Amino acid sequence: MGGFSFLHPYFLGLLLLIPLLAYWHSKKQLTQKATLRVSSVSGISKKNTWRTRLYKNMYWLPLVALALLSIALARPRSIDAQDVEGIDIVMAVDVSTSMMAADLQPNRLEALKKVAEKFVAERENDRIGLVVYAGEAFTRVPLTSDKKMLNEAIHALNFDRIVDDGTAIGMGLTTAVNRLVKSTAKSKVIILLTDGENTTGFIEPETAAEIANENGIKVYTIGIGTNGFADYPTQNPITGEIVYQKVPVNIDEDLLKVIANKTNGKYFRAVNTEKLESIYNEINKLEKTKLEDFTPTSYIEQYRWFAIPALLLLLLWFVLKKTVLKGIV
Repeated sequence: MGGFSFLHPYFLGLLLLIPLLAYWHSKKQLTQKATLRVSSVSGISKKNTWRTRLYKNMYWLPLVALALLSIALARPRSIDAQDVEGIDIVMAVDVSTSMMAADLQPNRLEALKKVAEKFVAERENDRIGLVVYAGEAFTRVPLTSDKKMLNEAIHALNFDRIVDDGTAIGMGLTTAVNRLVKSTAKSKVIILLTDGENTTGFIEPETAAEIANENGIKVYTIGIGTNGFADYPTQNPITGEIVYQKVPVNIDEDLLKVIANKTNGKYFRAVNTEKLESIYNEINKLEKTKLEDFTPTSYIEQYRWFAIPALLLLLLWFVLKKTVLKGIV
């Protein structure tokens, strides 16, 4: 991976002086009027005309030298680095109504959003995408390096009846795989999170896992929800009041383990917010970007290509003043 940069780009501001100095010089030439009284013009010959023309235009030498020195002081450098690729990651998030359960505070989805936003912020060198699924699945954010936009999408996650309710794990995984199939990254990862069992969808999760494995995609699966029962919000049909009732937590851990094993990934269980955060921290450590395995980017200094010509122009300007233009200057 190559490129060009300046270590001290503020020195480039000196280039603004060039047109100002040129303008000042031209104004000075117009306002200056010299008078020379001689008894005879016989000693003045046209053979000196080239010296006069040279003298009039010699002011460009220090101006060009100043421009070159400005660039040299800005320290131009070409980047000499190996190809450094991040990791392409797709987060597949279950947004079924059961994600409103309050066994994680304030509920499963809100707890996930906070942890996921922090995870995204720490993956500076990676492209990350977002897939949401319930009874069906769709891509909310394709692979992107725009972490601000991605976190805004995560923050806005909610079950808003855009998708049918249910838990189509196979559909969610397949949609995430499709986002990574054409990826050229050397490492491709899916983080699949659900709080239930596969209840709908026309693609079996095991089939989706096989497709992921064939495309070199690793899947980390996370089952979110406490063991036993969880408080789930329901609406009283008479008063309309939202009340919580205990419902059993049924997570198909065997299926999530199969998906992870088929793709050389790993299965995690998040029974509380702290555990969920530690899981994302572990994945963050497991999937380090290639950047950390390479020697830091090196630079080749290019200022000499500007400094040396600048010094030569100044030397030429000085020599001309002291030699062929000595009688004029």
